[in-house]
Amino acid sequence: MVRGATNSDCVKLAALSIKVWLDTYARQGIKTEYAEYVLSTFTTAYFFEILNAAKYRLFVSEEDEVLQGYVLANLESHYQTPSNGFEVEKLYIDSSFKGKGLGRKLLNEIENQFGSKYWLYTWVENESNGFYEHLGFSRIGLLTFEFAGALIENNVYQSAHT
Repeated sequence: MVRGATNSDCVKLAALSIKVWLDTYARQGIKTEYAEYVLSTFTTAYFFEILNAAKYRLFVSEEDEVLQGYVLANLESHYQTPSNGFEVEKLYIDSSFKGKGLGRKLLNEIENQFGSKYWLYTWVENESNGFYEHLGFSRIGLLTFEFAGALIENNVYQSAHT
């Protein structure tokens, strides 16, 4: 079931975020900078703040009280120009539930609520690139940022239904 996130979801959102982030980026194991980042970023307080900020919308996929994944939209974030729409900041699916259509369901909820014009970015080495390309997203640019002394390159995608 896809629904809006509530304050009671925050502890599970924090734990799932740490799991997905580490599964994605800590492919050679847990380095100190990875551990420090996830433990300082993905906290219950972080998700409380998001749920109480007007610019964010967060939806979860849950069955039998098990959090399977979530999508986080930032309605005020724009890539280059507002005409590219709002940003989907995170689409995190627990690896146990990948391939079951949850990512598409969560994106559909965002589109139904806020429109189909949005953008997102994902690490160039992330398997999710194939997911977005399969859904017909267009690659419209690159974003690069520094993390732990390395430059991280990300593909920027525009939703398919613009």
